Amino acid sequence: MNPHTTLRPDLALIADWIAPSSRVLDLGCGDGDLLAWLQAHKAVQAYGVDFDVNNVVRCVKAGVNAIQGDLEAGLAEFEDQRFEHVVLSQTIQAMRNTEQILLEMLRVGREAIVTFPNFGYWQNRWQIMQGHMPVSDTMPYQWYNTPNIHWCMLGDFEALCAKNHIRVLERVVMDNGQRIRVLPNLRGSLAFYRVGRG
Repeated sequence: MNPHTTLRPDLALIADWIAPSSRVLDLGCGDGDLLAWLQAHKAVQAYGVDFDVNNVVRCVKAGVNAIQGDLEAGLAEFEDQRFEHVVLSQTIQAMRNTEQILLEMLRVGREAIVTFPNFGYWQNRWQIMQGHMPVSDTMPYQWYNTPNIHWCMLGDFEALCAKNHIRVLERVVMDNGQRIRVLPNLRGSLAFYRVGRG
């Protein structure tokens, strides 16, 4: 039996990177599915932050510790190295201060797990060549109503990490729940990074 049957494939990959009995902070935690699963299956100490108060209420109902907060304001309420893992799943592209949130994640956590839609995915390139901004499962918005303000590809994120002396510990690229190993920047729609201080 698959231990991740209740998790989406992207969340299952993140869960694989989380150590049992660790302290985990999920930024933009949504309704807390990942944290609830980690509490039940890996005995983690789970904490979530989300801007949407309705998501916070859903987390609390699911038994997940969560607070309402604006990630753009930083993580000042958390002390240095408080967590083993800090997760930011499919949210970094919607942040105004991308660099600062990445640095804050590694201030409060030993490792950061960041996932984002890969703008270099071939279907995105094809839509651009046809004269339209890409719309897909990982980028489901039109150009005029998207919350996403920073698009990047694998090389862009890795360059940001290098600039800030952040070490890429592991990278996985997926499409439709499957790992992509050949030509990942072209064939993968979703990028996953596990990073730490150099």
